[in-house]
Amino acid sequence: MAIFRVRTRAGVVAQVVVAIGLSVAAVASSAAALPAPTETPTQLYVASWGKDSWPGTLDRPFATPARAQQAVRARMPRMTSDLVVNLRGGTYQLKAPLRLSEAAGDSGRGGHRVIYQAYGYGTPRQERVTISGGRQIAGWRPDRRMKGLWRADVGGLETRQLYVGDRRAARLTRTGAGFPGTLKATRTGYVTTSAVPRTWRNPGDIEFVYRAGYLEGRCGVAGVSASARRTVITMDQPCWDLAQGLYGGTELLEAPHSVENSPTFAPRPGSWYLDRSRPGHHELFYFPRRGEDMRRVGVVAPVLDALVTGTGRPGRPVHDIGFHGLTFAHATWLAPSEPAGFPAAWSMYLRPGKRGDARLLTVPGTVAFRTAERITFEGNRFTHLGAQALELSENSSHNVVDGNVISDVSDGGILMGVVPPDQKGTNRGNRITNNWIHHIGAEYHAASGIWDTATRETTIAHNQVNDVPYSGILSGPGDDLRGIMHRNRILDNRVFATNQELQDGGGIYLRGEQGSSFADGAVISGNAVTDSKYGDWNVGIYTDDSTNWVTVDRNTVYDYVASIGGCSEEWGDRPVQNVRFRGNFWDDAVPEWVERREYPGAWPPANHQDPDDKGCGDPHGLSFADNTLLRARDPGPACAADTACAAVLANAGPLPAYRQRLGMP
Repeated sequence: MAIFRVRTRAGVVAQVVVAIGLSVAAVASSAAALPAPTETPTQLYVASWGKDSWPGTLDRPFATPARAQQAVRARMPRMTSDLVVNLRGGTYQLKAPLRLSEAAGDSGRGGHRVIYQAYGYGTPRQERVTISGGRQIAGWRPDRRMKGLWRADVGGLETRQLYVGDRRAARLTRTGAGFPGTLKATRTGYVTTSAVPRTWRNPGDIEFVYRAGYLEGRCGVAGVSASARRTVITMDQPCWDLAQGLYGGTELLEAPHSVENSPTFAPRPGSWYLDRSRPGHHELFYFPRRGEDMRRVGVVAPVLDALVTGTGRPGRPVHDIGFHGLTFAHATWLAPSEPAGFPAAWSMYLRPGKRGDARLLTVPGTVAFRTAERITFEGNRFTHLGAQALELSENSSHNVVDGNVISDVSDGGILMGVVPPDQKGTNRGNRITNNWIHHIGAEYHAASGIWDTATRETTIAHNQVNDVPYSGILSGPGDDLRGIMHRNRILDNRVFATNQELQDGGGIYLRGEQGSSFADGAVISGNAVTDSKYGDWNVGIYTDDSTNWVTVDRNTVYDYVASIGGCSEEWGDRPVQNVRFRGNFWDDAVPEWVERREYPGAWPPANHQDPDDKGCGDPHGLSFADNTLLRARDPGPACAADTACAAVLANAGPLPAYRQRLGMP
């Protein structure tokens, strides 16, 4: 078990019990692991104007990716070259996820690959292709009962997101509990002196959202009733019990951050509500933004939880498949709407176990490959998604994610490794390079741009992660999984504007055993991590509880609440130890509530005034050599004036050849 704490300037306010120098040339050289085509590729074509009864040629293309997949499977036993499925420009609305598997014959063969790509990929004539799990919503009309709202009949639609004019809309929300009076948590929910909850329409659609530190969860309302002079709010089960167990009691639950999803709440421009009170006859309500004409604007509701999945089995991974130049868009994720809700920490949430216990699961990837090898994602866009964007897990190795853009997703960007509830596995030699990940965690804020849960020989290099609610790059498992991580490299990344909503995270956040020595531990080098001074506690390069065997070399870190540091948890044999800092540039910022040590960084001590707080202790085996202190009052200009520091900034992030393709400023 790992105990995570919500820290404030005053210290710990709540306990949360959860089981929770490689060169650029060397990075590029690992691409040699990919098979090279030996013959002219075989071409298939798909177009929105095609027919699935046609042969899939350029002039007589298939109509759907699913039909192209059937054609790939038929040709697989006779592959003598790469097989390329070219999708012509347009939006392909999937009726079901595109599911690929080794058993069904979706992998490449004989050193050849199957590639799904936008027509003209890599040329100036590349066409724009969207793989969508959404549904167009039409038939809007003004609502007669609620002024300013428009409504549309949507049958049995179930979704948690809505996109209007290609922009994410927000559910109708009230900040805080949304009513005066006291709010007291009980065994089944709340009692309050306010009568306002009795006026809520369709209370069964309402969710309470809880936020503190690095935590953000939600539970639904089962019902509202009157009792004497009080109002009783009954919460969904088992969510209510799970939340109390996860958050260590009711302190956090008695101060909800917001209440969502009721037509009773005053609408704001760009907000919506799905009325599910009549099964099979749901109604969608929307309050337009200025200038939006609901008779003309495009509205898309995501209906699929996943868009593309790939599945192998032990000893037989799905393999040698590529996705190039595509946009993956419009997927939801309905699990938080279940009675178990979303009691969550990081990108993990609780569900009841088989023996009356609880287990942690991970928010899944909308595009997810499990037990997969040599899968490539190049030049794609992931947007308007309801869960994590991309997942590579369950013994997935030698995969490449290069030159993609991930933005406007509800949870995290890229997830890979041994993900909960799994506690073992080998995920080796994956490369995450030259991607731009920004404005993720739009709905579930305890999310990271990139999360390497537990892998080995992984390279995360030349990515940019910015404008995220929690951590930029996270390396380490939720629970201590020792003996798994070895020789991982986090190199030359540009990270800024992290922790904009939640704290106790950082730009590059490490935890857990990263190896068995400096020779096979993690290397954090050449990264520029800046401009994220939000809240009371976030750390530029954060070596947190149980971090072990890490080299932090030639990075630039400034304008965080703390430049470096972490909590060394002495209890349970979980100290921070064996971390060496060499040749870095930092402002050595330390928050006011953390006493400075004789060595750099913010290392919170134990709270000796609280006997229930096991707190932090002294890190072990830290070493510092040739680091440069930047002027605290103006570290940015100080770095720019230092040739070596400025070189780190200039080299960090996607390589120049990628920046224009990614649409970066």
